[in-house]
Amino acid sequence: MPWLGMAAMAATVVIGLSLDASGTQLGVPHPPFIGAYGPQADVLELVTIPCFVAAVLLVPWLLKRRTAVFTAGLFVFTLILRVTLNTGRGGTHQLDRALFVGPKGEGKNEYVPSLAAFDYGPRFVLDRFAELVPSLPVHSAGHPPGLLLTMYYLGLDTSPKLTAFIIGVGALSAPLTYVLARRLYDDRVARIAGVLAAFAPAMLHFGATSADAVYLTLGLVAAIGLLSKRPWVGALALAVASLFAWSLLAVAAWAAILVLARDGLKPALKLGAMTGAILLAFHALFAAATGFDPLGTLHATSRVYEVGIASRRPYAYWLFGSPTAFLLIVGVPIAWLALKRLGQAKPEALAIFAVLAIASVLGFTKAETERIWLFLAPFVILAAAPLVRRPQLFVALLAFQVVTYELVFDTLW
Repeated sequence: MPWLGMAAMAATVVIGLSLDASGTQLGVPHPPFIGAYGPQADVLELVTIPCFVAAVLLVPWLLKRRTAVFTAGLFVFTLILRVTLNTGRGGTHQLDRALFVGPKGEGKNEYVPSLAAFDYGPRFVLDRFAELVPSLPVHSAGHPPGLLLTMYYLGLDTSPKLTAFIIGVGALSAPLTYVLARRLYDDRVARIAGVLAAFAPAMLHFGATSADAVYLTLGLVAAIGLLSKRPWVGALALAVASLFAWSLLAVAAWAAILVLARDGLKPALKLGAMTGAILLAFHALFAAATGFDPLGTLHATSRVYEVGIASRRPYAYWLFGSPTAFLLIVGVPIAWLALKRLGQAKPEALAIFAVLAIASVLGFTKAETERIWLFLAPFVILAAAPLVRRPQLFVALLAFQVVTYELVFDTLW
């Protein structure tokens, strides 16, 4: 299974680059990857590489610490590695480059410009959000108003403030991956999963200034709750998280498929029905209290996708290109072991690959999945973690991939 999967992904990369070279537009700089070729390094790279080397050397020490020290260490590791990696290419100003609102760059498509809609107050924004969607920047238009409300109430009205928030909240993903893994495995495997989350390339490349890093953390909180003894707590957390990103509803699908493969049909149906009921009740109450129209917003968002660049990306290629880009940037070694576990029909692997297959076939997201599917990265890690035998060597391979890719390709976020 790993050889077959890797061969298919290699073929997808070769075909994508060949089509691009022949003039066929697939919608990203180097299909299937969103990263644009452009080798660059800053003097801070003299800090980045030693930080990664030191982190790899400290992995055995970290794995042996008591739980409190281990989880705190994971957070610190993730925080330092994300900041140093994303400043090593272009200096400290690189951190908020994707969010900075200027005449050029991605910032005008991001969240900060959308705060102008709050001149009439948050109630107006919620009550008229579906009507506002067509006039919002594309990233705001593609999501419910959860992050915008958070930015408004916390005063995150500049790119540096939003960057700091994203980095801090996003760095919680590694310790939360460990907590989630404890729901499935013994402590040794769970610790390995947490360490992999700290070093996973996708979570480092897109975990600094992409808002998807916040959605990643919210998805983990919901997943932890769904697999707990009180799954209604997870369902409620997921309902709140769905106000930030519609895509996070896939967490419920992942949990239900996992329970189906592990425990059978009846527990899976029970979990799915309860989660669905809580989601519907939450959105009904939220709509009644605020005027927010979730169905109207979904329709307006779908129209944004229909007229956006995604509509010009050929479905046939991205059916394979989307999961290929995502899995390879999560980490080639991680993808290899996850595919191996899929061949063994393990529940954790069946669940995540089923979700990836459904997402690819539905075609809601064509390309940019390294960032948009970031919230699914921990589930791939969970599938791979039990097969990791030499954690230090494994994370060294991940560190080599992430630093090399960041220096050679501009991932923007």
